[in-house]
Amino acid sequence: MVRTEDIREHMEIVGNDGRHVGTVDHVENGELKLSKSDAPDGMHHFLPLATVEYVDECVHLNRSSIRAMAEWR
Repeated sequence: MVRTEDIREHMEIVGNDGRHVGTVDHVENGELKLSKSDAPDGMHHFLPLATVEYVDECVHLNRSSIRAMAEWR
């Protein structure tokens, strides 16, 4: 399990294909809340923390960027 303390605002979120998914707004109720500023529809989206594989300078997901964007809510 990823430590939520390691996830900071404005970190880039990338899929396991290395492609940009979004930017962290913050962690909320066990989910990543993505910034709406770089979302194609201008809305906040959420991804479960279970989709996070690891965190370094970015938040790396355990799925492709396309799959992550298809699954976000």
